[in-house]
Amino acid sequence: MQTPTVPTPSHLVSGLLLAASGSIAFSGKAIIVKLAYRHGVDAVTLIMYRMLFALPLFLALAWWATHRQHGAQAAPLTRRDWLGILGLGFTGYYLASFLDFWGLAYISASLERLILYLNPTIVLVLGWVLYQRRITARQALAMAVSYAGVLLVFGHEADLSGPDAAWGAALVFGSAISYAVYLVYSGEMVKRLGAMRLVGLATTVACVLCLLQFVLLRPLSAAVVAPEVVWLSVLNATLCTFAPVLMVMMAIERIGAGLASQTGMIGPMSTIAMGVWWLDEPFNGWIVAGTALVVTGVFLVTRARAAGA
Repeated sequence: MQTPTVPTPSHLVSGLLLAASGSIAFSGKAIIVKLAYRHGVDAVTLIMYRMLFALPLFLALAWWATHRQHGAQAAPLTRRDWLGILGLGFTGYYLASFLDFWGLAYISASLERLILYLNPTIVLVLGWVLYQRRITARQALAMAVSYAGVLLVFGHEADLSGPDAAWGAALVFGSAISYAVYLVYSGEMVKRLGAMRLVGLATTVACVLCLLQFVLLRPLSAAVVAPEVVWLSVLNATLCTFAPVLMVMMAIERIGAGLASQTGMIGPMSTIAMGVWWLDEPFNGWIVAGTALVVTGVFLVTRARAAGA
């Protein structure tokens, strides 16, 4: 086992700031989506606008990663590479994003973020199912703690929202599974293409799929929305989609994936705070207890995985 590289003090500070900022920016996506829903837009139209504005940014990222990164042009893509990019773009960014947007129409931003935060536990289960990787008793206990926290918050929300909460939670959990599939299968492609190039290309695929979905499912007149929806979508595409991708990647380069992931634990707390501030979502003991359980459980899962690496 290789000894992890210890970041320099300057890289440690900048890496932690980038990881925290990226996590908070990612978390803001749910707040923006909930605000946009107040203007009568649906998930298909809303995600179309998000991806429409994000598309030029990710095309530019893919071009830069291919032609300018490290001062040399990257190797041409093979047919196998393109098939992998299409598959990862579909699961990791198109399907995961659409299910997430759809689910947010039914549940609070706080519950959505807690469900998505279960992602490391889903990756662990997929590793067991697909590759027969052993799950230790400690990891299983940590997973149970995490899911107990989500169930605690969900049970409280179901009392307030009724059956819609179950449907919304199922959609968001489907989003978490879809993104976990992306994480499980993207490792080898990251080694071949590089993280920036893969993200740029896979997200470009997802943008095109979201635009195509709108054209197939909605009349073009559905694109006429309130100006607030357009501006919120611009903010979502830039501040809450493109910028955090870059910030997290830069953080990983400075402090490593493990520490960057642990810093991302600020995400659920920032979503709850923003939800209370901007959406008037409830803040009570159920949410505090559930969040504490989820964050604790996921921390123990990721720490156990790192120790066994």
